[in-house]
Amino acid sequence: MVQYRALAGDELCRELFRDFIRRQAVTKCWRRERGQWLVRDDPFVDDWSEADYQTLISCLKNTVAAGGVVYGAFADGALKGFASVEPDLFGGEHRYLDLSSIHVSQDLRGSGIGRALFGLAKEWARAHGAGKLYISAHSAVESQAFYHKMGCVEAELYHQGHVDAEPFDCQLECPL
Repeated sequence: MVQYRALAGDELCRELFRDFIRRQAVTKCWRRERGQWLVRDDPFVDDWSEADYQTLISCLKNTVAAGGVVYGAFADGALKGFASVEPDLFGGEHRYLDLSSIHVSQDLRGSGIGRALFGLAKEWARAHGAGKLYISAHSAVESQAFYHKMGCVEAELYHQGHVDAEPFDCQLECPL
């Protein structure tokens, strides 16, 4: 049975992620070319280094400290998924809140954890004044399929900071 709960800043440490497997073998990605979205071969393995985990932990702690939320999904006491929503509205009348991360451990992908975390993020964002979630999403075909199942579409307004930081990400929104 998977349990979900908001995480406190002092829980966010490297040990929390000891049983989390980030690895994703990517073969095809969505790419925008001449104004159209196309699937292209782009094989690589996406995984996190120790430095990436430290950066992630720092970012998640900052999210909580700023008034945002980090939800964790636990199976047998081990963190197997997490999602974070930043606290600051942006985008004018779009009233976006940023879903800054959502990840499920490789060993439990497809089990419904991602859907549950996405639902918690939507509820939190709605309760905090958002009209839409904004997602700068990995362009892997599998990742995009998940977001589209969750009701995401291409963002009406792109967040330039996300575009600059991750130029191959797909900029999405999900109405609340």
